Amino acid sequence: MGDLELLLPGEAAVLVRGLRSFPLREIGSGGWNQQHENLEKLNMQAILDATASQGEPIQELLVTHGKIPTLVEELIAVEMWKQKVFPVLCRLEDFKPQNTFPIYMVVHHEASIINLLETVFFHKEVCESAEDAVLDLIDYCHRKLTLLVARSSRGGPPEEEECQSSTPMQLEHHVAPQELQKQAELMEFEIASKALSVLRYITDCVDSLSLSTLNRMLSTHDLPCLLVELLEHNPWSRREGGKLQQFEGGRWQTVAPSEQQKLSKLDGQVWIALYNLLLSHEARARYCFTSFAKGQLLKIPEIWERLERENRGKWQAIAKYQLRHVFSPSEQDLRLQARRWAETYRLDVLEAIAPERPRCAYCSAEASKRCSRCQNEWYCCRECQVKHWEKHGKACVLAAQGDRAK
Repeated sequence: MGDLELLLPGEAAVLVRGLRSFPLREIGSGGWNQQHENLEKLNMQAILDATASQGEPIQELLVTHGKIPTLVEELIAVEMWKQKVFPVLCRLEDFKPQNTFPIYMVVHHEASIINLLETVFFHKEVCESAEDAVLDLIDYCHRKLTLLVARSSRGGPPEEEECQSSTPMQLEHHVAPQELQKQAELMEFEIASKALSVLRYITDCVDSLSLSTLNRMLSTHDLPCLLVELLEHNPWSRREGGKLQQFEGGRWQTVAPSEQQKLSKLDGQVWIALYNLLLSHEARARYCFTSFAKGQLLKIPEIWERLERENRGKWQAIAKYQLRHVFSPSEQDLRLQARRWAETYRLDVLEAIAPERPRCAYCSAEASKRCSRCQNEWYCCRECQVKHWEKHGKACVLAAQGDRAK
């Protein structure tokens, strides 16, 4: 791969116009490798453009030439290659290539594309230019965030050495395929964090999204409930040796005590996405507040109150984070928006949205636990679930079998 350097406007236009989708069988071919190199250059240039705040020609070129759907297609194709082809290669006993660098380029390709999409999706016109591909992108982000929650529930975030993502320039050419597979798995954490940002930028456009897109977010995937799961598990924060660490910039960083009152970027993305989905008139009109959804959303005030107890400045930080990325607000604007956020996440406001709290199927007390098999009954504790099993068991098994049959 050549050195990454500043692109001239004419060069960037040529690279963008040349972007195309590759079928699965051509991933890793000469033409595909050249496009990967071109994407790396565009990726770096887009970051430089955004940092300099002097116009963003890469974003404009991608929209003008209609290449956002192409990037989404490439993203999903390489995700499929990593899931279906790469593991098979690693299991082959006679697969011992002398140079594994080209394989790592394919593994790294997904991270490159999602990083570029995160950079350019900040602009609403990019979301609009995605057209029907935004549905595939929402599906992709949902998959990544679901895996992130699952990983957190199985034992927490990756260890320090796991998050030091190698770039193709840093990787040795002779690495066992099994080691490459491990590298690919570890890279998933950073990819998921980028997917979260992309999803949040899509929710910024919630009032102008098509009905099919809203249904995909609210009905098919129930994103509000998934976002609450992310807030509960908080996979990008951890305590090591009594010190708070946050995952940012592709690695774990220790947070100084004076900085702990500030909201991390990933925390902010979740809160803003929730805000967009719960407070939008269009979204609320189409969201089905099931018993499960109500139970999940009623956790928000508890999380919010915990944040305020830990640090009263965090709710103000959330408001400032949102405004700083949308407007150039005055201090008065910030105070008004902060007050609005505080009102939004008050318990009584959310109760107005979801007035019925789940009740234990055995004793009728307020319930926070749900039957993991059928998802139909709620319980306040394990003891009540066990006592109720004699009555619930048969219906539970039938319901679970019916869901699998679908």
